[in-house]
This record gives sequence, C-alpha cells and structure tokens, in this order.
Amino acid sequence: MSLTPTDSTLGSPSSASSTPSNTTRASSGRSASKKNSQNPPADPAPALHSGVATFTHLTLKLEEYLTPSELKKVKEAYRFSDEMHLGQMRKSGEPYISHPLAVAEICADWKLDAQAMMAALLHDVMEDQGVKKDELIERFGAQVASLVDGLSKLDKIEFQSQIEAQAENFRKMLLAMARDVRVILVKLADRLHNMRTLGSMPPDKKRRISRETMEVYVPIAHRLGLNNIYRELQELSFSHLYPLRHRTLLKAVKSARGNRREVVTKILESVTSTLIAAGIPAQVDGREKTLFGIYRKMRNKHLSFSQVLDVYGFRVVVDSFANCYVALGTLHSLFKPMPGKFKDYIAIPKLNGYQSLHTTLIGPYGTPVEFQIRTQDMHRVAESGVAAHWLYKDDEGSLTDLQQRTHAWLQSLLDIQKQTGDSAEFLEHVKVDLFPDSVYVFTPKSKIIALPRGATALDFAYNIHTDIGDQTTSVVINHEPAPLRTELHNGDIVEIITSPSSRPSPNWLGYVRTGKARSAIRHRLRTVNLAESQALGKRLLTNALNTLGLEPDLPSAIIERLLNESSAKTMDELYADIGIGTRMAPLVARHIMGMTEGGGSIPQLDVEGHVLPSKPDPVVITGNEGSTVQLAACCLPIPGDKLIGHLKHDQALIVHVEDCETAKRHREKEPDRWIEVTWAGELNRRFECRITILVHNQKGTLARIAAEIGEADAHIVSVSMDDDGDPAMKHLRFTIQVEDRVHLARTMRGIRSIDSVTRILRERS
Repeated sequence: MSLTPTDSTLGSPSSASSTPSNTTRASSGRSASKKNSQNPPADPAPALHSGVATFTHLTLKLEEYLTPSELKKVKEAYRFSDEMHLGQMRKSGEPYISHPLAVAEICADWKLDAQAMMAALLHDVMEDQGVKKDELIERFGAQVASLVDGLSKLDKIEFQSQIEAQAENFRKMLLAMARDVRVILVKLADRLHNMRTLGSMPPDKKRRISRETMEVYVPIAHRLGLNNIYRELQELSFSHLYPLRHRTLLKAVKSARGNRREVVTKILESVTSTLIAAGIPAQVDGREKTLFGIYRKMRNKHLSFSQVLDVYGFRVVVDSFANCYVALGTLHSLFKPMPGKFKDYIAIPKLNGYQSLHTTLIGPYGTPVEFQIRTQDMHRVAESGVAAHWLYKDDEGSLTDLQQRTHAWLQSLLDIQKQTGDSAEFLEHVKVDLFPDSVYVFTPKSKIIALPRGATALDFAYNIHTDIGDQTTSVVINHEPAPLRTELHNGDIVEIITSPSSRPSPNWLGYVRTGKARSAIRHRLRTVNLAESQALGKRLLTNALNTLGLEPDLPSAIIERLLNESSAKTMDELYADIGIGTRMAPLVARHIMGMTEGGGSIPQLDVEGHVLPSKPDPVVITGNEGSTVQLAACCLPIPGDKLIGHLKHDQALIVHVEDCETAKRHREKEPDRWIEVTWAGELNRRFECRITILVHNQKGTLARIAAEIGEADAHIVSVSMDDDGDPAMKHLRFTIQVEDRVHLARTMRGIRSIDSVTRILRERS
C-alpha cells in the first residue's frame, strides 16, 4: 500500500509500516553502493493507485498476524459486505466493494485487530445499504457493530444547514473515537482511499472534500502520530485545492533535482564513513520536503523556491537509545552545528509520541543540513504513531507513555462534549486542540505539561483541572508574578494561585487557547450568569422579530418546532445561547419568519414600489448588565457616545463607540454580527475613559492636574508618563471615571486651564 513521501522524505511513496525502498540512503554497517547513493529520488507527488484491491491480497497480509479463527470472521464480514454492495458502483466505474477492501488493506498495514478489520470491510453498509445496527450485533458482535455505527454519518436526520450536518457528523465520529481509537484509524484509512480516488469527482466537490480533509483529518492524523497518513492526506489535498501551484512546484522540483544530487551524495558519503569509523551501526536516508511542505514554507516565511530547497535533510536511524546521542556528537565533530538549532524530542517527546534528536549543521559549500536521529522503535512510532503498537486494553497502567497521552486527549473530548452546547461549538473547540505545535512547561513539582503553541497561563490552569482554572486569581511564571494572559514558552515554570471565591470572567475567552479551557469557561458562564444571558437574549430576539414585522409572542407550534430544530430544550435555553453569543438573534428571527405561513407584517414601500428596510429598535444598556454586556477596552464608551454593538461568538455583546477604528475593521469582516445600541435614560454609575495630556515638564504639574480632576469630581484610576523625545515635554496618560461626556468635557476644561498644559485629548483606541 503506497503513501507519498514524508514531509522530509526524499524517495518513493512508502507503506505505512515500511521504510522507503528507493530513498537516497546508505548504511554505516557497509559502504554505500554507488547505485543507491546516486539514484534520482522519486517525485514528491501523490501516489497514483490504479489497481483494484482483492480479498486474496488482503488475506495474505492478514495471515501474517491474525489467527485462523479471526481470519474466518474477517472473511464472513467480507462476504456480507460484498453481498450488501452487490451492483453498487463507484464514480470511477469500479465495483463498490473495491473501496472497503482498499480501506481494509490500509488498516492491515497497521496490523489492526480482527474487529477493526471487520469494521473496515463493513463501514458503509449501515450508511449506504440501510443495514440496522441490531443485525450487525447479531452477526458480528456488539463491538464490531459499535465501530461501524461510529463510522456512519447521520444522513437520516434533518439539519438546518450543511455546516450543521457536517459538525454533528464530526461530533458523532470524534465521540466514538474517544471511546475506541480504532474508529478514527478506520476513518482515516477510509478518507485516504477516497482522496486517492478523488479524480473522478467534479471540481467543486474535490475542493470541498480536500478542504475538509485539510482542516479536520490532517490534524487528527498528526495528533495521533500517523505521519505517513498525515503527509499523504496533506499532499493530496494540496493537489486538488491548488492544482496549478502543485504542478508548478512539481516541475520546479524535478528541474532542480539534478543540481542537488552532487551535494546529497557528498554529504551522504561523509556521514556514512564517519559513523562507520565511530563504530555506530546506522542507516542514513536523504530526505526532501513534500510539495506542500515547500509551498507552506515559501508562503509563511516569504521565501523563494531556491531558498527553501537550499536546506538539505537526512535521517539517521541507529540501533540503541544511547547511540542517538553518540551519533549526535559524531555529526557535530564532522560539521559545525548552527547555534539554537538543536531540539531534543527524545527527552521530551511531542504530544503525538514523536521522538528524535534534531540538529542543523553547516555542511559542504556552506549549505545548511538538517539531521533527525532516532532508533528503529522511534522511527516506527514517528511513521505510524498510535497505530504502531496500539493495545486495546482497559487497564491504563498497562499502556505505554504514548498511549496514556492519547488516552488523556481522547478523554478530554468527552469533557468538552459535556460542557458544549451544540455540535458546531464542539467542533470549534476540538479544532483548536488539533494544532500540532506545542510548548512544554513545568509545574512547581517539575511535572511536564504539553500545551498548544500560543497557550497562556490560564490554559495551563485549566489543563491541570477545571476547578483550578475556574478559581484562578493570579499566576507566577519563573518565580515572577505575571498576567493570566501571558503566553507560555518552553521551559517556563508555572504556579497557579487560586481562591474559592473566584469565578471566570468573559474576558478570559479572549486569550485562552485550548478547547478544554474555552468550553469550561463557556459552561461556567452559562451557569453562573444564566439569568443575565437569558434576559439579554430575549431582548435581542424581540428586537430582531420586531425588525421583521413579527410578534415576539410566538405560537406554541412555532416554539415547539424552533426548539426541535435548534437542539435547545426550552426557550430560556435558546435565549441564553443568544445572550452569550453562540446564536445570532437576527438569524434565529429569520428562521422563525421562514416557519410562519404569512412571513412578517406587510412591508412598507417607497414611492417607486421598493420595499423599505425596517430598522430595528436599538438595544438599551445601562452598563450594569454584568458579563453579558461589556464595554470595549479599545474605546471605553461613556454615556453620550454613539454606540454600536458586536455580537461575539463567545463573549456576548461588546459595546464600542460608533467611530472606533477597531470596530470599523471588525464590521468589514462580520457585518451581520453588529447591532445598534443606545444608553438608558438614567444611569447611576461612573464609567472609565482615557485622556492624554501633553505638558511642559515643570515642577508641580502632575499635582495640579490631579487637583483639577478631583475638583471636577472625577476619579483617577491610573496614571502613566511617556517621554516625547524632548526632555522639556512629557505625555501624561490618565484613566479616569466620569458620569458622561458632559462631565468629561467639564473635567478636560479644568485641566486645559493649567498654563503648563499644551494639549489634551480623549483616547479612543
């Protein structure tokens, strides 16, 4: 079963469990043959699979590791699948049974057990042929039926949109995967074969499936350490999403290859002879990035094609853990290492179990050369990840370190599911956690915690335990106090300070990075601020209904249908979702209008007969609504300002000053999520705003300004001072509390009367 070259493989597509056969390679146990070292590498392009899979070929693979009784059960599953799919054809014109067989062959390369092989052969019989789960339980057992059920889409349920249907199908699959990882292994094999045979699909369907593969299945494969699958899915998706770019890069790589052969051969021979002299048995492979790897690096780092291709890569596979470090020292004696380009993933493995030593050296002709050094066991895990030796056991103590980490991640999916309102939100949280880059930080007791790149101290707190996160008050990083939003870096020592009286703030959602933290905060906000969210949501929906000419008092039949289609149990729950920002009131109102037979009221027409747009009543705020209404920190609105409100997905209603530059930028991106807001008539509180004052640097100026602010009955919250490059001038920045714009104007007039004040203005962003 062929796969494309690895993200850094220079060679032909390899099987999921084998080493590339014609990779530029040498072994330090014997001299590298001239034929091997100078073979031109194969194209780093998606493999073409023209042959149709047969059960005979699959049987030969299964006989290597299954018992005769297990093989008999797999044959029964094949016969049943063949019978169910009889007469069904694929878009390519092949008999449909060729697809389950190909999926099973990929699974056989991972040596999955008999139950997984049966599920691979049966994975489409429920979805395509209407076979009931009870029938599968009776014929093949509960576990096989459960696996097949986890792989089947929810086609029989009516969804409001394609996006909602897709999200719900992903949720079903990921939750099944959390219970049994074999579900996702079979699903990835299924997706891989579908991507290999995507050529017969229409262009728009190719792009849709490829985009879905790149966004969901590629990161899942990476998270589980299935690097061969990860790279081939990535490469195939790239070829279908951007066919012209793919062809252009393929042509450029082919033409550049001849120029690289001499350098690759010289490095290979030098490394091999040096390792032989040091007595280190090793296999050395030349590596090259895939086309997508080249494209991504060019795009992200703004590099030219030649700059990307000027970096050479080699993999050194040795016989023991200790020889990894001996080989590292040997290579450093051969070529000079580049400072800051060494990473020890053996001592601290990646989240998906990947282990290797990475180092970059200055090779011949001054070219950078990247080396990965690992053992055979590490190499097997690096290529096949969790599928390399997955044990289906309940006893957590018997699992390897990789399996325990994978088990913990799968369990976190269940935790997110419990705290998530709908499938789209669940998928959003899971996608966040699928980013491959990680940082490794330490607890005060030296336990290593792995978090996604960009994670903050608050993410760390929620990673330890949800209760710790909810009660966090402050954080100490590397023995120094730090803000909760502080981004963590490798090697940080993080200590969380908690208080039983503390509770999450909606602002936290603005800087947490992990899906677990986001879902926990949202869940807590829903329960703690439920009444506030419901009241705001009801007001927003009422305004939206009035805009469309609909009465806010909905008939019971409409309410029942609305609740059924929105997955909310009660109207209060729906109001809460609107209030917290997970549903948009205008969209809910339009959906309600579609349910009503007569639509809304009679529209108003202009003189030419065109429908006049109805204007919604603005949302009235007092500033005391709590966490469901927040005054934007960028412009700090105060009474008297013209307002505009942003319905954020997870932070309820964010109120900006109408001419705020930040608001203007966001309105261009999400125009549908903005509503009119106005201040209530009577307000019994003060509001913060910022003022900047340019002053002559004279003695007593700060004291006089503070006195004028106090005289105007305004409160000083904070003050800071900046140099303007001129020692005679200073910028003073005050955050003060005022009642409204009139109060602010009176305060600023008093400050302007001071003779040392040159200029005063209110900061808006």
